[in-house]
Amino acid sequence: MVPIEESSRTAPLPQEPVWRDIVVIGAGVAGTSAASAFARQGLSVVLIDVHARHPIDFRAEKIGSQQMDYLEAFGLGEAAYGQMTPFDGVWVHRFGRIIEKKTTREYASHYEDIVNALREGLSPAVEVVIGRVDTLETSDDRQQVVLADGKRYSTRLLIVATGLGDTIRRKLGIEREVISANHSLAFGFDLTNKAADFPFPSLIYTSEAPRDKAAYLTVFPVGDKMRANLFCYREVTEAWSHAFRKDTVASLRNFMPDLERLFGPIGTAGHVTARPIDLIRVKGHRRPGAVLLGDAFFTVCPSSGTGMDKALHDVDRLSHYLPQWFSTPGMSAGKIGQFYDDPLKQERDTHAVGISVRARSMRMDKGPIWQARRLKSAVLVRAAYRVRDVFRPAAFGG
Repeated sequence: MVPIEESSRTAPLPQEPVWRDIVVIGAGVAGTSAASAFARQGLSVVLIDVHARHPIDFRAEKIGSQQMDYLEAFGLGEAAYGQMTPFDGVWVHRFGRIIEKKTTREYASHYEDIVNALREGLSPAVEVVIGRVDTLETSDDRQQVVLADGKRYSTRLLIVATGLGDTIRRKLGIEREVISANHSLAFGFDLTNKAADFPFPSLIYTSEAPRDKAAYLTVFPVGDKMRANLFCYREVTEAWSHAFRKDTVASLRNFMPDLERLFGPIGTAGHVTARPIDLIRVKGHRRPGAVLLGDAFFTVCPSSGTGMDKALHDVDRLSHYLPQWFSTPGMSAGKIGQFYDDPLKQERDTHAVGISVRARSMRMDKGPIWQARRLKSAVLVRAAYRVRDVFRPAAFGG
């Protein structure tokens, strides 16, 4: 037997490039949705991800009907409806009581489960490749993608939908900047309680005291379990954060005392996951051949509830430009700029960032302007609900 030299083990032989219209890197919700939507336009699409199945990932566990409508429009409705747990409405707790009972339908799932369901629901027209991207080259004409195993793709358009992953961005030479470091902290955990233990379909419980540094707790069903997410403005290294993960129930009782008074004893089961959030955006991204979608473009605070909507809206807006782009040669920076400059995209992006920044400032900023805004908000909101209680006492219950 002839020995194999080490170089031949690690350096795959060059391969002829496979020509495709679009290569999507990253098969999360945004990337999978993009691949499905663009294949439905008759374009040849390759979807590349390093994982055959998406690993456990704490993010985007609850979405609304509008986001489900996007998934249906992208050809993934059946897969999404088959995975997500539907529930009709949310009770909102503020000022020590339930102030509102909304009836709009929402849906919930662990993020990895919905991603894997969407992948399984892809049309055979989408070529799914499991592999790690080695090198990238972009130009006004065609984009070159080389995988670690030597497989090569030549494509008109490269779409980056890698979420919080940073490797592809760096390979493209695109910089990023932190808008707000340690902006917030999210906790996710299961309850021992069942849905039948609660009177609400889902709950948003807001903590009013600024010293709590909390945005809100939300409780909702996922399958046969009740799931809870807590969003707060703390750092994961704080003693408070360690105490919360060690004894979650005691911590909730301490700063949300009405929770068990209103709804009875609660218990937690399994691991408490903590996810620190920085608000990050890219710069130097206006270049030929490549588009960044969703969190790969910029991130928002999950407490705003806008992250998934922003990503799916990106896919929707980009789909409006592709027929025009592919009807003429090349993929110049001018073409790519049409997507980034799209008024509807910019409006949605500005809204998402604005909610994230304002929500933290309303809770955390100590300047006189924000103290006055907090006081004004509390007084006006309380007054509005008192007026409503007088004229529509049955609208929300006690």
